[in-house]
Amino acid sequence: MLQACIALRLTGENERDYNRHVDDYGVDVNEIVKVIDSADVLVVRFAILDERLLVDNRTNDKDGPLIAVVPKAESVEERFKSLKKLRPRFPLPEKITSFMWPRHFDTFRDCGLCKRIESRLISLGGEDMVTRCREAFEHLHKTEQAEVVNAITGGEGYQTLWQRSR
Repeated sequence: MLQACIALRLTGENERDYNRHVDDYGVDVNEIVKVIDSADVLVVRFAILDERLLVDNRTNDKDGPLIAVVPKAESVEERFKSLKKLRPRFPLPEKITSFMWPRHFDTFRDCGLCKRIESRLISLGGEDMVTRCREAFEHLHKTEQAEVVNAITGGEGYQTLWQRSR
């Protein structure tokens, strides 16, 4: 059981109490919240997905923040190049912060992390970000569900280890 996500409670107007424990996978939700709140550019890697969640909080006169589901990069250099293609009016960031979420996407959402990302993006880019966030999150959710079914049924990229006798 993921104890780190139990009992979110409101502590003030639009504030949440993120005092939680570290779970069995070493996930410290408090640290992840700090990253979400402070990183200019963030990439979230999910355990069973080849796609990544890219969040670029930088804005200028023409462009607001960005949330996108992007392919896995083969190197840090490739990630910086792909970001430059996506955001040509921005200089390369000094760093891209990245972390691995070792659990299912539903747990990421249930921990309040999707909401935290969405809130930050709305504060930077307005209500238009609600739809963009939800589309990205829904894509990750559906892609992960399809991957789980693929693994269970021995689909592409998976091998059945045990089969029921007929």
